[in-house]
Amino acid sequence: MTTAVTIPKSGGSGERSAVAARARQVTKSYGTTEDTRVVALDAVDVDIARSGFTAIMGPSGSGKSTLMHCLAGLDSVTSGQIWVGDTEITKLKDKKLTQLRRDQIGFIFQAFNLLPTLNALENITLPMDIAGRKPDREWLDRVIETVGLAGRLKHRPNQLSGGQQQRVAVARALAARPEIIFGDEPTGNLDSRAGAEVLGFLRRSVDELGQTIVIVTHDPVAASYADRVIYLADGRIVDDMANPTADSVLERMKSFDARGRVS
Repeated sequence: MTTAVTIPKSGGSGERSAVAARARQVTKSYGTTEDTRVVALDAVDVDIARSGFTAIMGPSGSGKSTLMHCLAGLDSVTSGQIWVGDTEITKLKDKKLTQLRRDQIGFIFQAFNLLPTLNALENITLPMDIAGRKPDREWLDRVIETVGLAGRLKHRPNQLSGGQQQRVAVARALAARPEIIFGDEPTGNLDSRAGAEVLGFLRRSVDELGQTIVIVTHDPVAASYADRVIYLADGRIVDDMANPTADSVLERMKSFDARGRVS
């Protein structure tokens, strides 16, 4: 079974679609023979709402990270189609795909990936500096205010706590105003207090800045910050929950047995 929530496009007045990314019949498999073939994604259909916060969950081996990597253009698909905005990324050549990831996609990972020789502000603007683009100063100031880094911009990573370093990583992802931001367990290396701070900033970036966020997480509390939780098992979407709470997410996760199958 696959699940798709279809969000209609805006009217014909030049407005952007209400969908930031979408997948149609996406399959990803590994192995070259029938005996070695492993299906990580099995004909997945999904739409990611613009200016929304989506969490992807599921047991180990369910395909949740594979789905995120394919949506982000970090991994190719075996079959099917993926769009980011109005661009079908599954047809792009490597150079165009690299440019799209640079210009339209932001990433936040468990490892903060900050350069130790640069201060916080320099780390935030680094991707734009590499691309030869000047940051929009008004937007950059809003991002820095949203993540609460105004007093830490001259500090280098070793002068910041783990939570502050991840805030820098969040600000770096937001600063270029990408089409969509993907987070792979973005609070996985943080304690509960620092994790809650970072999740709060992600929530604010959606509510106050109109950003689109997609995270992969195993944590029901992290998922409760999202507008929507997509559940995967055996490479397929098996549930789609709106307005999650930590308790409702935990209860849903209990329906997966130890092998990652739906009971």
